[in-house]
Amino acid sequence: MASRFSGTLQITNLDDFITPSQECIKPVEIKTSKSKTGAKIKIEEDGTYYSLKEDNIPEKLEKVEITLADCLACSGCITSAESVLVSQQCPEDLLRVFQEKVEQQQNEKNGCSTFIVVSLSIQPILSMAQRYELKPEQALHKLAGYFYKLGADIVLDMSIADDFALLESAKEFVERYKVTKEGTEKQLPMLASSCPGWVCYAEKTHGHFILPYISVTKSPQQIMGSLVKYHLAENMGLSPEQVYHVTVMPCYDKKLEASREDFYNHQKSTRDVDCVITSIELEQMLNESHLTLNDIEDGEIKKPFGSCRDKTDNDLWSHKGSGSGGYADFIFHYAAKHLFDENDVTLEFKHLRNPDFQEAILEKNGKVLLRFAIANGFRNIQNLVQKLKRGKCPYDYVEVMACPCGCLNGGAQIRSQDNIQPRELALKLEAMYHDLSISIPEENLAVHKLYKTWLGGENTDKATAYLHTQYHEIEKMNTALAIKW
Repeated sequence: MASRFSGTLQITNLDDFITPSQECIKPVEIKTSKSKTGAKIKIEEDGTYYSLKEDNIPEKLEKVEITLADCLACSGCITSAESVLVSQQCPEDLLRVFQEKVEQQQNEKNGCSTFIVVSLSIQPILSMAQRYELKPEQALHKLAGYFYKLGADIVLDMSIADDFALLESAKEFVERYKVTKEGTEKQLPMLASSCPGWVCYAEKTHGHFILPYISVTKSPQQIMGSLVKYHLAENMGLSPEQVYHVTVMPCYDKKLEASREDFYNHQKSTRDVDCVITSIELEQMLNESHLTLNDIEDGEIKKPFGSCRDKTDNDLWSHKGSGSGGYADFIFHYAAKHLFDENDVTLEFKHLRNPDFQEAILEKNGKVLLRFAIANGFRNIQNLVQKLKRGKCPYDYVEVMACPCGCLNGGAQIRSQDNIQPRELALKLEAMYHDLSISIPEENLAVHKLYKTWLGGENTDKATAYLHTQYHEIEKMNTALAIKW
């Protein structure tokens, strides 16, 4: 099975195992027995293990399972094993959840069945639109119709989460810039954190050196998880564990992100995002049902958090800048305004070594005020990290994405049916992206309302918990099993 995780995760100084290997180590609690003779193990024909103790009463033994969360906490191997172990975030599991919901509704007339929420990200919507020759808005509503047909209760777009992520990232950058210039602590360059492939690579490969530079603002996916599980659920009289949250994303690395312990509520025994489905998996689901997206009736995109604009019928929004969300563009303008009182800045990103490394400069009276960059793909990420280690990184902010061309060319985006090169296809999707209505986060009425009502202001502990996260160095294991003989 070929891995579709990002190249950043696949290419490291570690071997890329195709199956769980000897380096997959999980501590297991072993219950001690008072028996002096120990126990015999019997293996049935179906592979089930039984323990036969002194009284000869068989006791069924549980197999040790290595989960995706275990892989994220281990430096033994990267990505291929993880791709094999994504057992709870696949189309089959999602369809099982929908089927269980139908059975719950049939068997419990007055009972409360699982409430299923689906959040659609912009990149897979564009990928599906290109695949089925639809306009983006048509693809959005047909995807909504498909999930309603499966049994979803609410289908949402993610404009509000995108805007939250941009605003919080921009505010974080301004604070870091002030701290660095005051000389109290060096926190620049600030590196984008919305790409889980890049974050996982940083944690496992560069650890404590690189992590202080990475933005602590959650990705749109995880902000959406907080909105769904702790705002929408509350407003509907549900607890977070009663809500099953599905996101549709452009890359498999997002499954890694959803599986992080940081996004698991131990008190409620629930994740912010329960299942991540990708563009390719959606196409497979349609094919297995002998459907095309064109066959599906339109469904409604609900607005439980309010509208992006007043008096508008748009359900799909883009942002200025890159198709990965426009982080560098938005933060550049925000910083120019709030740090240097420059309101009418012309931003022009110029290609440097290759099309995936771009640079933009804010200059005034011959002095460089801000220097931003976009670094897509593993080669550029390696160069960026080496510059940081040598103390020669000139940038204040870098939008880092693991995939060449960014998220529109994510590893789980649908590939061309006409043998078009990935970069050319990504440029087509980018043109579609920039044809959409542009969302301006500062003017998003829903964002401002949630800041005041749900979060109770912009500097509260609640805002920090729901909009920010943290990263962890994964130390390499020094065990006999880790030695390459």
